[in-house]
Amino acid sequence: MKITFPHMGNTYVALKVIFEELGVKVIIPPRCNKNTLELGTLYSPELMCIPFKITVGNYLESIENGADTMFMWGGCDVCRIGYYNTIQKDILENLGHDIKMFCVEPMKSTKEIKDFLKKLNFVSGSKNYLKILPIFMKGLKTLYEIDEFDDLVLKKRPREINKGEVDTLYAEFKRKINRVNGYKKTKETIKEYREKLLEIKVDNEREVLKVGIVGEIYTVVEPFINQYLIERLGNMGVEVHRSVTSSEFVKEQLDFIPFMKSDKDEVHRAASPYLDTEIGGHARHTVGNTVLYSERDFDGVIHLLPFTCMPEIVAQSILTTVEKEKNIPILKLVLDEMTGETGYLTRIEAFIDLLESRKESKLYERNISWR
Repeated sequence: MKITFPHMGNTYVALKVIFEELGVKVIIPPRCNKNTLELGTLYSPELMCIPFKITVGNYLESIENGADTMFMWGGCDVCRIGYYNTIQKDILENLGHDIKMFCVEPMKSTKEIKDFLKKLNFVSGSKNYLKILPIFMKGLKTLYEIDEFDDLVLKKRPREINKGEVDTLYAEFKRKINRVNGYKKTKETIKEYREKLLEIKVDNEREVLKVGIVGEIYTVVEPFINQYLIERLGNMGVEVHRSVTSSEFVKEQLDFIPFMKSDKDEVHRAASPYLDTEIGGHARHTVGNTVLYSERDFDGVIHLLPFTCMPEIVAQSILTTVEKEKNIPILKLVLDEMTGETGYLTRIEAFIDLLESRKESKLYERNISWR
């Protein structure tokens, strides 16, 4: 068995650890690129969202490298991710690929966790739950550690003294993390590069803009889909905060376990005046986190959503009201395979110029009032 899974930011590192610890051969798809998107778009239904098309491309590239087993996470409510694995399996089989597809549904009870562990048992050829559960926990720890590492990158990048130092280190980290095998080596690599990252000199007195990123999880955490937005913003002197991360998403799925507490309750509270029910995807989180960013004095918010994503389209319409009532600028960016880089960057640069002007005006008004 040679197993693969789609890219969604650095989530693949935790999955790689789990399957390597189980003794399964892992085929990591090439990082998402133009070829990935073109392949996925060619064989996907036209009106499916860009995360669907990217994951189809990931699978096809992995199959070319020898993968015969696909792993995918599922979804619920009205988000179409709940249908991904079924449709994608049909697409791959129609193309003549004899593959196995494993889908993990949202883990909202001990039953779903047991179902997931059963699938891991099948993949590993073992029936020993005492072996499987610790490996699952190693995967979770890896996910948290790599998201914490990414958060430190986001704080360091806009404040670095030597421009490009963070990006150089991060590129080196990504190359090495792919080469190491198993939990111990992966953990050591994350620790090694975290220590190197902490050594990078920064100017803590530098005034930087703070921008929150909200929206559908794939478009927020997968750099290729959002055209490396978070990296670009950091290099423009903007501290970025991601409202959704892979580790927080997992915490929310497992928050019925006492030590897996997530921020879900706070986010739902913030969203409740505008959206007080679950409608699928990350719509409720998009609204709630935008409200929280306004309460925490962020300079602006960028809303990322795939074209045709119904939950985020609903959230987009609500954000117009939130923007006015909470007095926080919001840039809405709809992403698909036709998104052009030039127009995309122009809108982002104009938005950052707006936020800088707005911040300067606020500082001026504050100085006048002190006099």
